[in-house]
Amino acid sequence: MNLYQVLKRPVLTEKTDFQRDDNKYVFEVDRKANKLQIKEAIEVIFDVRVESVNTMIMKPKRRRMGRKLIVTRPAWKRAVVTLAPGERIQEFFEGV
Repeated sequence: MNLYQVLKRPVLTEKTDFQRDDNKYVFEVDRKANKLQIKEAIEVIFDVRVESVNTMIMKPKRRRMGRKLIVTRPAWKRAVVTLAPGERIQEFFEGV
């Protein structure tokens, strides 16, 4: 898998804003990517040192119509990347 296919987009919420103060950045990543691929992609693309990567698969959003359950959004994988002390990804999150 290409390094630029591993990362899909940053996840920007209030919670991730608070996590950025602790050098933690949250990204949506490809479902097939493992922690080593995510770490390598972050280090190459943003030129920073990564301490740890935590991943989780987010459940799909569902809704009901009568007795039927309909899946409206697919499941996706999220990665919380902790950077080494003193490292920042400023230019990427500058205007947010």
